[in-house]
Amino acid sequence: MEFLHEEKIHCPYCNEQIVILIDKEDLEHEYVDDCSVCCRPISIQISSDDNDELLVTVRDEDEA
Repeated sequence: MEFLHEEKIHCPYCNEQIVILIDKEDLEHEYVDDCSVCCRPISIQISSDDNDELLVTVRDEDEA
């Protein structure tokens, strides 16, 4: 069974806090997911730092 991590982020459009699930296999990838509140596309990049801590970068469509 794969590890899913729950991460709270803020939508870059409506600024509402939403929850996304991150799979360990998503590391070093970028994908687009729609905000569950305003339905706008959010660019989400998942990476890790030197201590294997998850880093989540969230941008709007124009910044991607």
